[in-house]
Amino acid sequence: MNIIENEIPYMVEAKTCGCTERGKSISYHFIESSHSLCLDKGELILSQIQACERLLKYSKDDDETVVLKDEISKLKLALDLLKY
Repeated sequence: MNIIENEIPYMVEAKTCGCTERGKSISYHFIESSHSLCLDKGELILSQIQACERLLKYSKDDDETVVLKDEISKLKLALDLLKY
């Protein structure tokens, strides 16, 4: 039997949008829907952190960079609180 691994290495993708009154915000969506039913809170938050860090590498807008760094710090704090 041949098994071909066809999964995407990342589960969540992050995008920034400037559609809120307070400025830019971050939205997330699942790249592969099969994982969306079996994630616990820690895995989901960790996936969001990874998605924001990937997006931060390509960010050239200063406002976007600030929003992404703020989101990453909030997600890391939430992950730390979840562990304890």
